[in-house]
Amino acid sequence: MTQQVKRAFKYRFHPTDEQAAELSRTFGCVRLVYNKALEERTRAWYGEQRRVSYVQSSAALTEWKRTEELAFLAEVSSVPLQQALRHLQTAFGSFFAKRAKYPRFKSRKKSRQSAEYTRSGFTWRDGRLTLAKMAAPLDIRWSRPLPEGAAPTTVTVSRDAAGRWFVSLLCDDVITPAPATTAAVGIDAGLTSLVTLSTGEKIANPKHERKDRAKLARAQRELSRKAKGSNNREKARRKVARVHARITDRRRDFLHKLTTRLVRENQTVVIEDLTVRNLARNHSLARAISDASWTELRSMLEYKCAWYGRELVVVDRWFPSSKLCGACGTVAASLPLNVREWTCDCGALHDRDINAARNLKAAGLAVSACGGGVRPQRESSRTGQLPAKQEALTAK
Repeated sequence: MTQQVKRAFKYRFHPTDEQAAELSRTFGCVRLVYNKALEERTRAWYGEQRRVSYVQSSAALTEWKRTEELAFLAEVSSVPLQQALRHLQTAFGSFFAKRAKYPRFKSRKKSRQSAEYTRSGFTWRDGRLTLAKMAAPLDIRWSRPLPEGAAPTTVTVSRDAAGRWFVSLLCDDVITPAPATTAAVGIDAGLTSLVTLSTGEKIANPKHERKDRAKLARAQRELSRKAKGSNNREKARRKVARVHARITDRRRDFLHKLTTRLVRENQTVVIEDLTVRNLARNHSLARAISDASWTELRSMLEYKCAWYGRELVVVDRWFPSSKLCGACGTVAASLPLNVREWTCDCGALHDRDINAARNLKAAGLAVSACGGGVRPQRESSRTGQLPAKQEALTAK
């Protein structure tokens, strides 16, 4: 059964000098309005214990435009400025609902430079996009087509640290579920092998950051030698940003191809609930864990499974997938990270990662069939064996 979703299509574009200047002014005004509105809300909240609504912030924006000091805000499109206030309202809503921390001020150097346009802020005609305050359409490089008959409802223009310009078009799209299959797979994430599948296949970790580490270090050394505020320092900064962008783009491309393949081939995908933030506190492995990008891998699996009618099962982080013998159900007392193969008392020889993937698959299928969650399995204090009820959960 098809489903209609909101889907963003991101493309690079090359603005003219006039368009680049207009967009740069818009980015600055968006940042200024967001920070000024946040400052007013902060003063009202901590000084008077009073909440400021979006309507009040919008009225204040109108007054700011009438002042001599901020009259330049009227020179750019009003739509991105209003969207900045809406984003701030959403941020405060999440804060008061205790879903997020208190909103932070935007920085010119550290924050993402972007502007969001709704339907009243752009024109879409014959496949060409023209933003408000601009006479000519954007020179977009259409790397892939939009859905047939789709028209963007929201347009977001951004510029990354490497100086590349992007436009993201939010459109209505129809997703057709993938053909049903009976296949299921357990996925064990790692560093040497990015993922190990319950089928026994190991997919090597491409280690994109490690491959470009020497190039990145050289670019950072050159940046450190440039005088602050000079044009040469800005050129060196962009060179560093381009190396980072290359690493990010290659990593994301690899993860997209991998997750798409896993979702297409399997009806049920089982993964482990990893606390990446805690794992990254290991100073010896933090850099490698960040490069593996397990969080992004899980995020892609989540939305692709939802799109294509697949089931994603997340097993409890305390489930002893590596220490659990897939043959007899015994849990090993300890299994250090440097032990990649181990032999159970029953005589079964296990590859650590393949055994973990197979145990995750078995536990995930049990959850899928019976419902509930997968809790850590504990040995009996007398026999050292799993209780019968827990042993049944690990059925092969």
